[in-house]
Amino acid sequence: MRRLLVLVAVLVFVDTMLYAALTPLLPRFADELALSKGQAGVLVAAYAAGALIGAIPGGMAAVRFGPRRAVLGGLALMGLASVGFALADDFWSLSGARLLQGGGSAFTWAGAFAWLLAAAPPARRGELIGTAMGAAVFGALFGPVVGAAAALAGRAIVFCALASLAVALAAWTLRLDAAPAAPASAVTLTRAFATARFTGGLALMSLASLLFGILSVLAPLHLAGAGWGAAAIGALWLGAAALETVESPLIGRLSDRRGPMLPVRLALRAGALASLGLATGARPLLYVPFVVAASASFGALFTPAFALIADGADRAGLAQGMAFGLMNAAWAIGAALGPAAAGAIAGATGDWIPFLLAAALCAATLVAARGRRRAGSPSAVSSGSR
Repeated sequence: MRRLLVLVAVLVFVDTMLYAALTPLLPRFADELALSKGQAGVLVAAYAAGALIGAIPGGMAAVRFGPRRAVLGGLALMGLASVGFALADDFWSLSGARLLQGGGSAFTWAGAFAWLLAAAPPARRGELIGTAMGAAVFGALFGPVVGAAAALAGRAIVFCALASLAVALAAWTLRLDAAPAAPASAVTLTRAFATARFTGGLALMSLASLLFGILSVLAPLHLAGAGWGAAAIGALWLGAAALETVESPLIGRLSDRRGPMLPVRLALRAGALASLGLATGARPLLYVPFVVAASASFGALFTPAFALIADGADRAGLAQGMAFGLMNAAWAIGAALGPAAAGAIAGATGDWIPFLLAAALCAATLVAARGRRRAGSPSAVSSGSR
């Protein structure tokens, strides 16, 4: 169990690291390629669009061929995408590489988490998901450090090296015993979507990724406008990573003991306040603490969402591989909509409106969630995040 958990943690760490490596590079691409804020948002959102395209195929692969083969397929796509991103030199080729990266991530995540949950004791699911999510969050926040290194040492060198990492991870994956394939049916899928716990988890996943998408586009551009370089922006995200890596397993344990809605409510309160602070567009001395607070609060929503999806799938009899394929789709919808919409709105009106809308989403979901205080009830989350 421990060896599998370590592998899953490393897989999701590398995947989210690649997703977030764009953050400190985005101002440079915007300058060199004369990108508008809307185009910058599309470039960020391309990864999520790929994850959306690959979500159902990734879930079906984990169900039909088994989680390990789904992971291997995702790693193959990740390696090809890394080479593409290393060599891309225009907006469309960069976007295409990001699209392929996202497609690979859908296979990796569906396979990795279906594999983990097949071996996990039910009483420790929240803790194990939280541990893996801690690695994922650290990857998302360590990614800008990789991006900063690429800005300094050369994008081709760094991302070709990451492509070789996919080969090493594939070899590691083959060393572990495979989990059996688990059949899925239209009946169990329909039953899952009629389960409030399952749909609530999907809605919460979309909300969290949408909020992160807004932050990932507007915060680095704001700091770059204030004179921050790629290295400084990467260092900021790395500092926030330390906080979230500790936070996620604790949230998982809290979800196991008190139900997932308690950490959800706490995170939504903090997220609303942090978003309002970011909407002020303050100088870096005041803006940076709000970035860290927003990152921590948005990240705190992911682990309860995972737990709700996994438990809802069990109640409906839905194979976990398909459940996490649908989870990928829910994440991708928010992650594609957030940066694309935030970039377009900010380009027309300024950054304050997207952050104000983020605060309003947190507040509205919190009001709905408070309507059902019973631990573990997802119906309020579902209705508040539509």
